[in-house]
Amino acid sequence: MPGLNNPPTIQIEVDLYLHVRVLIAIILGLSVTRLLSGLAQFMRQSDHRLFSWIHLGWVAWVFFNVIAFWWWEFRLSQITHWTFALYLFVIVYASMFFLQAALLFPDDIEGYDSYGDYFIARRALFFGIFALTEAMDVIDTLIKGTEHLRSLEPEYLVRNGVFVALCLVAARTRNLKFHGLFAAAALAYEVIYIPRQYFSLF
Repeated sequence: MPGLNNPPTIQIEVDLYLHVRVLIAIILGLSVTRLLSGLAQFMRQSDHRLFSWIHLGWVAWVFFNVIAFWWWEFRLSQITHWTFALYLFVIVYASMFFLQAALLFPDDIEGYDSYGDYFIARRALFFGIFALTEAMDVIDTLIKGTEHLRSLEPEYLVRNGVFVALCLVAARTRNLKFHGLFAAAALAYEVIYIPRQYFSLF
């Protein structure tokens, strides 16, 4: 029987996963709090000119993806060997969602006429983080195993590639029609894609 000072390796890995999961939950919880607090603050605004469908479309997109990410990361429990590099990657990846939430709902939008104007002014930073998140998602998927990557079929990589390409365009253009269509299409696709891919988990 292993001594108390030498616990089984499997138990150590389980404890490490639980340790990491707590920090992931804190970061994602802060992300959801930021989004919901921002929406609550927005609802208290008496000036409806601050309203922007484009901005709210991305708020919904980030919220939906935070919830999906939080649900899906239980797959990390299947990792049999944790390292500091892996731990750091997962924490940075989760932090991308908080940064997106913070950009969507800053402490104030002083100097801007609306949330839409603010969003367009900060579009390069938001879509840069968005593109980085999509790239990190591929790495995160590979961490869960090549078999898991294959189970997502070619659509997964095409989806991520298209998102990154559109983010590069969105970061450069101020065209509101493009941004409106991108936000609507991205949200509609994610609402359909995630349950379809992970139906067995719901």
